[in-house]
Amino acid sequence: MNTQTRLLVVDDDPEICSALARGLALHGYAVETRNRAETALADLTGHRFAAAVVDVMLGADSGIALVRDARASGAQLPIVMLSALSDVDHRAAGLEAGADDYIVKPFSFDELAARLKVQERRAATLRPAPARLSPAARSLSTGTRTVTLTDREFALLALLADHAGTPLPRGEIFDALWAGDSRSENVVDVYIGYLRKKLKPASDFGFEIATVRHKGFCLDGLPPQR
Repeated sequence: MNTQTRLLVVDDDPEICSALARGLALHGYAVETRNRAETALADLTGHRFAAAVVDVMLGADSGIALVRDARASGAQLPIVMLSALSDVDHRAAGLEAGADDYIVKPFSFDELAARLKVQERRAATLRPAPARLSPAARSLSTGTRTVTLTDREFALLALLADHAGTPLPRGEIFDALWAGDSRSENVVDVYIGYLRKKLKPASDFGFEIATVRHKGFCLDGLPPQR
């Protein structure tokens, strides 16, 4: 079973990205890289990665601005910034933007991995327990609330949870849950509406069902577990 921790590395230099990916893989990380701030923002605010390493200088972009935008958009994963800039003002700017740690180049991979693991442990202690889906009871439960779902509502929520952070197109959802049904794909919107109504307020469950324009639906927040 693959137990590697998923890590996002953001640096505008492909060679540095490759070196970071290789070095961190030796410390148990499954690394994906991005070279531009605009392509990294969605990954930072999604829920695919356990942590991120972001360089301060991203070509014409600013890693500090990227981190600030990610935090403003609700990103909660640990973020460690890397930089050749060692003065106090730059370190303070990175931390004030929302970085959890700031490492000055050159550094050792042992140190970077150790600092990442410290931030992951810290985040785990602050993270609320996820809601739980019960296949037997067809229900979604937290410590304080339980809602009963129909079979189709449960199947839809479970499908979204299995792809948390990744938008699923309406047609793909329809094919997975209503294959052979004579109804139109609009039935997906109907059941999304049923779920949203039952799961109000979304803050009680730690996630909401988001509509991603031109892409479909996805869970935004801490996905429920089974």
